[in-house]
Amino acid sequence: MRISYSAIDTYKTCPLKYKYQEIDRIRVPKSKEAVFGTALHSALRFMFSRDPLYPTLDEVVNFYNEEWLKLREKTKWPDEESEKIFNRHGASILEKFYKKNQPWNFNVLDLESRFETSIKDKSTGETHTLSGIIDRVDKPDDETYEIVDYKTGRRLPSQETLDKNLQLSIYHLGLLNRWPDIKNKNIRLTLYYLSHGESLSTKRTETDLEATKNSVLGVIHEIKAKIASNNDFQPTPGPLCDWCGYKPICPVWRHLYNKDKSPAPDDIKIKEIIAEYFKLKEESKDNSGRLKELQALMSDYMRQKDVLRLFGDEGYVSKSVKVAKKYDMEKVEEILHSIGKWEEVLKADEKRLEELLPTLSPEVAQKINTLATTKTSEFITASKRKIGPEPTQ
Repeated sequence: MRISYSAIDTYKTCPLKYKYQEIDRIRVPKSKEAVFGTALHSALRFMFSRDPLYPTLDEVVNFYNEEWLKLREKTKWPDEESEKIFNRHGASILEKFYKKNQPWNFNVLDLESRFETSIKDKSTGETHTLSGIIDRVDKPDDETYEIVDYKTGRRLPSQETLDKNLQLSIYHLGLLNRWPDIKNKNIRLTLYYLSHGESLSTKRTETDLEATKNSVLGVIHEIKAKIASNNDFQPTPGPLCDWCGYKPICPVWRHLYNKDKSPAPDDIKIKEIIAEYFKLKEESKDNSGRLKELQALMSDYMRQKDVLRLFGDEGYVSKSVKVAKKYDMEKVEEILHSIGKWEEVLKADEKRLEELLPTLSPEVAQKINTLATTKTSEFITASKRKIGPEPTQ
């Protein structure tokens, strides 16, 4: 399998979005944030390009504005003023960045460096390819190679989070594959947060890189298992849904987009059922029997329409599917003791075991997974929060 950090991150955020994007190859308009990030990255690449002189600040900002004119049509803006605010914010970031990081003060080896590196899966004999693009590679001194990745987000991570950052670990592997003579200890990994003008750095050990390979293989195993089990990629609804271009076709949101389009008799009926459900939920008397009947009707409708959320005038009703794993901990203890990992679980704790699994070799993880039994449960929950009437991208 060929996979990138971006695809892994998408899968971890929402498996269904990964399926739409990487397997089904469904194209959607870019988000405002993606257009903003692309324009900034293009301008920063131009800023560090010497031909034969480095560009001035005015030239960088002009280049950014020209890129913006090309990219702004790739998304939908709420209004003209929103587009101008994003554009001005990007120009302001570039001005501050340029003054703090004059390009002639850096020894830049490469810009937007594409890489590929192979990972061997000993459990299957397959070889997978990790690919990506590194924003910038510097050589600040004779011994050090620095990978720099620009971030447009505002939240700065803790050092602990940075030390576990999967993207930087993958980029480290990519650089080692490109220049095998570099030593691990000589590679510095840096995230530069453009909005704050702050950079945060970390390093990786051999042990860290092995854990990275195992983590990537764990994700690949999950994806291949889902493909084999009839594409069972479940959505993960959350705050990031508002930035997802797949909302109109997602089973969590599809009903919101279609509920008012020439409703069929069963669509009208489900609207009445939702209204009754919310009314009974508010009453103090015991209506558990009728509520269960309404839940069953809504669940059947969701199954027929292949949706996971229903929207009414009173709020929305969601169906969540929970898959719980139960391990034979006595046998798990034998396996983990043999590789010196049992102390990391400390006791018969499924949650700690789930956190440990991605760091284990695929062979060990597979042995442990065969000791698990799964139980799938469905739950109906209601929220009085009203969304609409017009859904946003």
